[in-house]
Amino acid sequence: MKPTETVDYHIKFLWHSISNLYNQIAQEFDLTQATGYALLNIDSNEGVAATKIAPLMGMKATSLSRMLKKMEGDNLIYKKKCENDGRSVKIHLTEKGLKKKKIARNVVLEFNEYMLERIDQSDLKQYFETMRSITKITEDYKNLKLT
Repeated sequence: MKPTETVDYHIKFLWHSISNLYNQIAQEFDLTQATGYALLNIDSNEGVAATKIAPLMGMKATSLSRMLKKMEGDNLIYKKKCENDGRSVKIHLTEKGLKKKKIARNVVLEFNEYMLERIDQSDLKQYFETMRSITKITEDYKNLKLT
């Protein structure tokens, strides 16, 4: 079987293509694709629990920890202990982080609009259905293999 005949090849190839595009655009604003994605996953008003952000981003805690440390050094975020639970920490956006989040959001929305204008609606509906199926089947496979 050739790599191009596997399901994961096309998913990975597409994501790398989009990720590289986002990285090129992000560089214009002193960001990376991953940093922009992190900013988008932090609630602008409430922040986000540090323990919740890794699963939102599909990252391991150690990788995320390094990225958050860099984001804190770049004055995009700050950490604040939860008032009701001194052991928990929430990640909040600084003013600079809020501005960069708006930029990241606009880039994603603009790209999404560009795609939606060019993909036939029935193809798009089928794509979403297929991706949901692949996600479910992947979870089923993981449960089968890891139990």
